[in-house]
Amino acid sequence: MNRPLVITDCDEVLMHMVVPFAQWVDQEHGVLFRIEDASFAGALKRKECGTPLEAAEVWPLLDGFFTTEMTRQYPIPGALAAMAEIARHADIVVLTNVGPEHQQRRIDQLALHDFHAPVIGSRGGKGEPVRRLIEEYQPSVAVFIDDLSGHHTSVAEVAPEVWRLHLVGEPAIADKIAPSKHAHARIDNWTEAQDWILARLAENTPAPAPLAV
Repeated sequence: MNRPLVITDCDEVLMHMVVPFAQWVDQEHGVLFRIEDASFAGALKRKECGTPLEAAEVWPLLDGFFTTEMTRQYPIPGALAAMAEIARHADIVVLTNVGPEHQQRRIDQLALHDFHAPVIGSRGGKGEPVRRLIEEYQPSVAVFIDDLSGHHTSVAEVAPEVWRLHLVGEPAIADKIAPSKHAHARIDNWTEAQDWILARLAENTPAPAPLAV
């Protein structure tokens, strides 16, 4: 029998992102990021006048951050210790929406923290990449972890047999984000998350099919 598979996001699941990003755009670009908005939509404003950045201005900032500033990021408490324990029981793949152009930087970033696992730099909904991973690994059971509700919806649609854990590891935004309707659980600390994941792996049964997506 093949091993279980855990597919995890990185930003706000394994590594803090919005706080170091906010510090960087403030210091280097004169932009305020209102973390309480828990969204990039309208959250970035020019310090000098308070006007929101246009959508076309946001991506170059994110791209710049991932190109040169990943070393500002630091692990979510307990995340990498949990990954080490989970790796004793399952294969782990990091599925992160930094795009293929930043995939190697993400690998190098995680390696600096002594975390080594396959990394896929993707774009868009994660349902199809998860489905491809299921087809490749043929796991006995699979768990998907992400901080964004939309990705849980995508996975529920395309790979409903995968267990889905909604985890927002950044306290500055966690209480601003509603639990995903398409995740099986919402847990924002890694002590409890590790227990939940290991329990799903031990049960070794597919997730129940959702009533509707």
